[in-house]
Amino acid sequence: MSAVPNIIAYQGQEGAYSHLSCRRVFPQMEAFACESFVDAMFMVERGEAKLAMIPLENSTAGRVEEIYRLMPKSQLHIIGEHFEPVNHCLLGIKGSSTDQLKTISSHPQALAQCDGHIKQLGMEPIAGLDTAGSAFELSQNPDPTHAAIASSLAAELYDLEILQENFQDVNGNTTRFLILSGEQGVPEMKADTLYITSLLFTVRNIPAALYKALGGFATNGINMVKLESYLGNGLTKGASFHLDVEGHPDDRMMQYALKELEFFTKEIRNLGTYKAHTFRSQNRPLPE
Repeated sequence: MSAVPNIIAYQGQEGAYSHLSCRRVFPQMEAFACESFVDAMFMVERGEAKLAMIPLENSTAGRVEEIYRLMPKSQLHIIGEHFEPVNHCLLGIKGSSTDQLKTISSHPQALAQCDGHIKQLGMEPIAGLDTAGSAFELSQNPDPTHAAIASSLAAELYDLEILQENFQDVNGNTTRFLILSGEQGVPEMKADTLYITSLLFTVRNIPAALYKALGGFATNGINMVKLESYLGNGLTKGASFHLDVEGHPDDRMMQYALKELEFFTKEIRNLGTYKAHTFRSQNRPLPE
């Protein structure tokens, strides 16, 4: 059996924020651009790449809906997370100015994150496949009345001018990425390390099923940091959820909580247990 290439796949074009995240976390790996999230994930499933870097949510624009639809269908495992600060740049062709701009293109998430500034300049937003792709298209079709929202790296790669840095509406804009692998790779539990466990589950069709299913985490002192609902295999077959908790499956209290969750659910799947990114500890609220 041939070895899996040392490749990390991502959705987008060179210069995309996913590309930047790949270079920052795995500089020793070859970053491979894919047209879609599905293509990036399939590369890992087919053994054509070791890992995939997939955005899950942004602090300003919310969750990436498509990923919640894809994860239940995928057999990949979450082996890590990465929080990438986003510095959106307003890009134009060389010699252009903000006074000339009439239209602007980027990924829908980036447009949402810069909505206030876009309206302030009176531009019409145009949705593109990704940030770097919009920058590339602008470089191929230079128009002084058109702009793109992308990274400073995209400006450098495609010879565009940065008309304004930090174009996002909210400072501290951050995207959370999941690092996906075909192998599970649960880390050994260490007492001084914070872990995240990501779960998919479908509750039983009984009154207060979700309340009862999650009660075990509260009674066993397990902190829930994220709960998202998504459509399962039917509209009337019970609600399905993505849950992130701070805990490791080898922890005794975590095992009690998972037992209670299992009792009130029809299906449950552990997507992965991985070390929490340092961004979490840096942004934890101080105790009162």
